Amino acid sequence: MLGREAAPKRANGQDQAPPMRLIVGLGNPGPEYEWTRHNLGFLAVDALAERAGIRVTRPEAKSLAGRGEIAGQPVVLAKPQTMMNLSGVAVRMLLEKYECDAAAMVVLFDDVDLPQGMLRIRPRGSGGTHNGMRSIIGAIGTDEFIRIRLGIGPEKVWGDLREYVLGRMDRAEREIAATMTADAADAVEIIMADGTEKAMQRFNRRKLQDAGEENP
Repeated sequence: MLGREAAPKRANGQDQAPPMRLIVGLGNPGPEYEWTRHNLGFLAVDALAERAGIRVTRPEAKSLAGRGEIAGQPVVLAKPQTMMNLSGVAVRMLLEKYECDAAAMVVLFDDVDLPQGMLRIRPRGSGGTHNGMRSIIGAIGTDEFIRIRLGIGPEKVWGDLREYVLGRMDRAEREIAATMTADAADAVEIIMADGTEKAMQRFNRRKLQDAGEENP
C-alpha cells in the first residue's frame, strides 16, 4: 500500500521535494451536465479544492487543473474536459506533463454498482461498467492506481441506465452527494497523510457496516 515515506535525499544529503501526485475527478463538461449523478467526481474535486484553497481553472492537457498542497504533499487537481468516455486521453497527458506516478494517482468517480451514499476505496481494479475508468485504464495501460468510488445506485433502476446516471439529482440526492463528497475529500487527505490502507480502514468498513453488510 502507498503511505507516507521519508523524503528522498539529494547527493548532498538534503531532502528532495516529494513527487507531484495527480488527483482526478471524472465527469462531463458543460452546464447541461451540472448536478448530474455522473458528475460526482467533479463535485468531489471541487470540495477538495475549496478546502485546500486550490483553483481548478487552468486549461491544460484537455482538463481544468490547479496545483497546490494537501497534507504537505504537492498535488495537481484535475477535471478532464474530454467527455467521460475519453477521460483517459486527458489523464495520460496529465501524468506525462507532471511526471506523476500512475500508481500514486487518485481517481474519484460515481459508481452505479454501489448503493447511494456508500464510499469505497481501492488501490487497483478493473474499470467495470464505468466508461471513464475503462478509458483511463486503456489509455495508461494499467489498473494499478487508487480509486474512490462514490455510490449512486438506487434500489431499482426503471428504464435506461444511461438516462439515470445522466439525470439531475433532486434535493435529497444533493444532500447525500454533499456528504459523500465531503467524505471523499477526507479520504484523499488521509491518503496523502497516512496512506491508502488508513483511508480504507476508515471508510470502507464504516460504510459497509452502515449498509448492514459484512466486511470482505
